[in-house]
Order: sequence, then C-alpha cells, then structure tokens
Amino acid sequence: MAFHCKWRLFFGFVAIFIASGFQLAIPLLIGSAVDSALSLEGAALDISNGMVASAIDSTTDVFGEGSNPAKTALIIIAVFLFIASVGRGLAAMFQNYMGESIGQMIGYELRMLYYEKLQRLSFSYHAGVHTGDLITRGIIDVEGVRMFVQTALLRTVFLIVLIGAGMYLILSLDLTLGLISLSFVPFVAWRATAARLKLRSNWYQLQERLSALTKVMDENLGGIRVVRAFASQDHEMKKFDEASNETLILANTQVGIRASNISLMGVAFMLAMTGVLWYGGLQVVDGALNLGELTQFLAFMSILLQPVRQIGMLVNGFARGSVTGSRLFSVLDLIPEIQDKPDAKDLDITSGILEFHNVSFGYEGEHTLEGISFKAEPGHTVGLVGPPGSGKSTIAHLVPRFYDPIEGHITIDGQDLRDITLDSLRQAVGVVEQDTFLFTASIEHNVAYGDPWAPDDRVEEASKYAQLGDYIERLPGGYDTMIGERGVSLSGGQRQRLSIARSLMLKPQLIVFDDSTAAIDAATEQRIRAALTDLTKDRATIIISHRLSSLMHADEILFIEEGKIVERGSHDELLAQGGHYNDLYELQIRPDERDEQVSGSVDGEVGAS
Repeated sequence: MAFHCKWRLFFGFVAIFIASGFQLAIPLLIGSAVDSALSLEGAALDISNGMVASAIDSTTDVFGEGSNPAKTALIIIAVFLFIASVGRGLAAMFQNYMGESIGQMIGYELRMLYYEKLQRLSFSYHAGVHTGDLITRGIIDVEGVRMFVQTALLRTVFLIVLIGAGMYLILSLDLTLGLISLSFVPFVAWRATAARLKLRSNWYQLQERLSALTKVMDENLGGIRVVRAFASQDHEMKKFDEASNETLILANTQVGIRASNISLMGVAFMLAMTGVLWYGGLQVVDGALNLGELTQFLAFMSILLQPVRQIGMLVNGFARGSVTGSRLFSVLDLIPEIQDKPDAKDLDITSGILEFHNVSFGYEGEHTLEGISFKAEPGHTVGLVGPPGSGKSTIAHLVPRFYDPIEGHITIDGQDLRDITLDSLRQAVGVVEQDTFLFTASIEHNVAYGDPWAPDDRVEEASKYAQLGDYIERLPGGYDTMIGERGVSLSGGQRQRLSIARSLMLKPQLIVFDDSTAAIDAATEQRIRAALTDLTKDRATIIISHRLSSLMHADEILFIEEGKIVERGSHDELLAQGGHYNDLYELQIRPDERDEQVSGSVDGEVGAS
C-alpha cells in the first residue's frame, strides 16, 4: 500500500541516503579536526579526507604560502562540519515529513477500505460482532498500522544504511577496534527479537482490552436512559473501572518491557564504547593509532547512541504494527457472504411479482424457516402473523437479500434474486424495519436518506403519506428541524412514521412493512393505510405484524409457526378454519368487542333507569 505513494517513498529514501551520508561524514571531519589541532607543522598534517585536503590547497592559494595549514584545516573542517550538520538536519526533516505524509496517506486509505468493507459485509457478520470492537479496529488499529509506517518503516531503512555504511568505514580503519565498537550489535539483536515477541503478545491483549473498553462505553452511552431510569450509574462506573484497570495493567506491562529493553540496549552500547576507549587509548599510547582515528571511532559511536535508543521504539512499532495489522486485515480479508455474481444483471421489473419457492433458511445450521412458498402480486397484500421467533422478520430480510436461503429460491418476475445486482434489487424493494434507526440530522435529511438530492415536494409527499406532514409543519424549524442521536427527540410512533416516509420516498416496486406500525396508535395506522391505498395499488405489499388489526384487510394472510406456514387464506377464511389465527383473533379482537357490548348494555340500563 505504501507503493501507492511511490514518489513520496522514493524521495523519502533519497533523503535517508543524504542524511546518512552527512551523518557519517561528521565523525570523519571531527577526527580530522583533532589531528589538525594537534599538528604544529603543515608537513606533519595527515588528513584522511581528500575533500578537506583539496580545500586546504585552495585556501593556501588564496592566503599565500605563509598561512598555517593546521589553522586553515580547522577553519575548512569547521565549515564542512557546519554544512554536514545543516545538510543532515534538512535531509532528516524531509525524511520525517515524507514518513509522516506516507503514514497519514496509508491511514486514510486503510480507513476508507475498512469502512467500505463494513458496508459490504453480510448481516450475519454484523450480528456476531460488537460495534465497539469494529470501532476500535477502525480507529485504534488503523492508527497502529499508520504509526508503524511513519515511525518504523523509513527509520528502519535509515538505521540499516547508517549502521551498514558505518560498519564498513570503521572496519576498514581498524578491524579489531571496529569489532569492539560493534560488539553491542548481537546483544541488541537478541534483545530486540525477545522484546518483539513479548510486546506482540502484550499488544494483542492490550488491543483486545481496548475493544472491551469501547464496548462498555458504547453500550452505556447507547442505553443511557435505561441506566438513569434504573439508577445504575454506580454499577456502570464499577464495570468501566474494572475494564479500564485491566487495560492499565497491560499498558504498564508494556511500558516495563519497553523501558527495560531500551535500558539494557543502552548498557550494552556504553560497554562497547568503554571497550573502544580502553583498547583505542592503549593503541594511541603505543603509537599504533593516532588520536584523530580514535576520535572518529568515538564520534561514530556517539552518533549511534540515539539510533540505538530508537531500536526499542522500532521494536515496539513492529510489534504493534503486526498486531494491529493482523486484527485489521482479518476484517479486510473477509469475503462477504452476500455479493453480486460476476455475471449479475440489473433487475428488470415487468410486472413486479415476488415469489418464494419452497424456501428454507437457518442460522448456524438450525432451520428457522422451512418450505416457505407464496406469491405477492402488484395490488396484492400479503400479511404475515405468528408468535415471536416464528421467522416472520427473517422472511422480510430475505426479500432485499440481506441473507440467502439455504434451500429453494426467491424470484421477482421470474428472476432469481441471486442472479441480479444488489443495488438494483434494493432500489426496487423498500423495507420498513421494526427497529427504527434515525441519523443525527434534520428531518428532511432523514426522510431523503435514500436519495439526498430528491426535490422537496417528494420529501413532503412521502411525509404526508406517513401521516407525519402536519406534525413537521407545526415545528418551528419545519423539515430543517434537527433530531437527536437515533431520533431520541421523537416519540416511538413518530420515529416509525419517519421510517415509513423514508422508504416511501423512493417509491419502491415492492414494500415490506416489518411490524413497522407497532408504536403507532390505531387511528393513525388507519389513516396511513388509507393514504397508502392509492400508492400500493400497482405494487406488491407484505405486512408483518403481531396486531391483527394491521393486516386483517390483506388479500392473503399466512400464519407462521416454528418457521412453517401452518395456515393461509383471507381473514374470513382463516376465522372459518377455527385454528391458530382464530385463537389469536379471539384473544386480541373479541375482548374489545365484548367490552364495547358490555359498555353499551350498561349505558342502556342506565338510560332506562
């Protein structure tokens, strides 16, 4: 993914080589400066840097033969040292900028890929994972991968170039002293490997605890009214404190691993520097090594001190990046269960006839629907009724292909839903869910969610069909009125009516009402039904409800029990059968009729008396 920013990556690598070159030149220049300072005669000056020697010759031409070569060398070396320091600083700044830029770009792309994947994953996946965990992966885990690219990737290349070139230079000057100066490398490599394994395991646990922490907060804020209603603030605080404390323990363990690792690496480095100073000092005393060369070794090691300390950060970055990357890509690599076939075509509606052909469906191997067959034609209303958990909502979810049947098939005008594109199908099918979700936006934006550029008259028309227009017009802000998160500023009935308006605004060819009027009073429901009569006369309609008054007018009513159709027919036909439907009618409708009769007889007796 970093190669999507190939030019930034290229210039970042160029900056790395430039910064490394300038940084490696600094020890050589310092060593030459020491030799120049100790030299009393120009003839005794031994300068290993050819660039400095040629600069001295040029200066001699300028100042004349009487100038002191040692003093001139110091001036030239100081100038070159200044240039090297400034050049290294500018190159390092550019390298860091490129690393940050690439990291931010990759973070952006990962967030978009992750969010797009969540939009396509099947309902069965979302049903088995907590929202808080998905949020953690989309924010904290993406940040972990981004930081790995920003702080670890380019910095690792920089350290490899710096240490590799430095090893060549110092080993070429003095093999024994070079080996002593690099004696810390095997220890650092061992500690880095061991620390990475520990940090990776700890990072995985820490990310899981952060997910759990997000879950607790998400549930608390989502159910804040329930928490307040039951005065459970103390219980929620205790639960959050426990989750937060577990996260803190893991974070402290993380800090301990990093701190001890960096300290041990620092100790190994300082021991190697001590060895260089001791052995090199003896060599200088014996005349086998001049002071400038020893200074080069010490200066080189001083330059390595900060990178060695950064190795601990790099190890932590690699450990975190591998963990967060694995968690993130475990989602990105998922293949949606419900997706378009390679040769899928757009839905071609000629009549708008929906048919279920011996459809069976189940969750995790357990059948919730079995042998479901029925037809819904334009101008034809099918009602579904039955006890909770009988499979009614599952039928509603199969129509827009939120799930696929495990047996049988579903067609619209003879076209199998699995052979047509999801976009064209869901544009043709409007589902009004029983669990209404509204966005924190204006009423107009919520109604026009399926078509944000719809004209105002279509939004108003759909709202009036849903018997919500008069209420909206009485609001001070009208259709621009903001509603709270999840529509908390509206009543349950108003939320359901807004959800109905949102679906009607798209004018779908098939409409499924999944217990979408449960929170609406009977009188308003009757007005909605009357308003929809004209709208649905050329559309197939499915109504799912526990309330018989909502579907008694249906052309065909299916009584669902344990995933099977046990009774079917019109309202009168089902009453005549005297089965489950009749029992439900006696339970729901007859008591109201008897109450009215009793009330009427009592009123008559009172009037007679």
